[in-house]
Amino acid sequence: MRLGQFKADLHVHTCLSPCADLSMGPRAIVAKAVQRGLDVIGVADHNSAENALAVVNAAARRNLTVLAGLEVTTQEEVHVLALFDRVEEAQQLQELVYQHLPGENDPEAFGLQVVVSADHDVVGFNTRLLAGAAELSLERVVESIHALGGLAIAAHADRPAFGILGQLGFIPEQLPLDAVELSANTTPEEFRRRFPECAGRAFLRGSDAHTLEDVGTASTFFRLREPTTAEIKKAFRGEGGRQLSLAAAERSDAGRRKRAIG
Repeated sequence: MRLGQFKADLHVHTCLSPCADLSMGPRAIVAKAVQRGLDVIGVADHNSAENALAVVNAAARRNLTVLAGLEVTTQEEVHVLALFDRVEEAQQLQELVYQHLPGENDPEAFGLQVVVSADHDVVGFNTRLLAGAAELSLERVVESIHALGGLAIAAHADRPAFGILGQLGFIPEQLPLDAVELSANTTPEEFRRRFPECAGRAFLRGSDAHTLEDVGTASTFFRLREPTTAEIKKAFRGEGGRQLSLAAAERSDAGRRKRAIG
């Protein structure tokens, strides 16, 4: 199988995330991703994967690969993207997170957490405090992701709120992250100047989309044999001709207004 280019946005939320727009239904997300020329998206709602299968089903007849995942908030209040080839692994990580996630959602304070079908029919409402932090250390979260065969990525690492550098001030040298996601606020060159100790890590860019207009506004081009987590991990390491390059980032005004949780 030859190497080919895949355009990916690996950080997309659905209407399950309390800070996301209620228009972020599976078919609408898939349609916008296809319109923006994406080949791969990662579904990463806050501390939950309950809408991941619906997005996978919505993309079933489209030329779009959906990686199932969640954006875990660790006890240090660091956001970590966990992405898997199969929904089952994402659900297993979700169960671990749920076991360590205290509190109940307040819809008036944080927003509704809507569980939907592929057609955006309301299935229910998640009552857990998905905006909260799980009582799991950063190290355990990364270890658990890898034990399930997934990718562990430090989300929007340069941002003060919930980014690993904003929360810790550094990235632990021995922490086996697969990559570091940069927000639209910086470039790889600027990031390396500010944090030279991170220069050897793989960088990617994702939209952190909370509105439909944000989907695909930041993306990464991967050179892979196929759009799988194993191939993406090889691209992060530059193995066997696999590569990645960051597309120019932009941000919609709607996206700027939806940054309550990140």
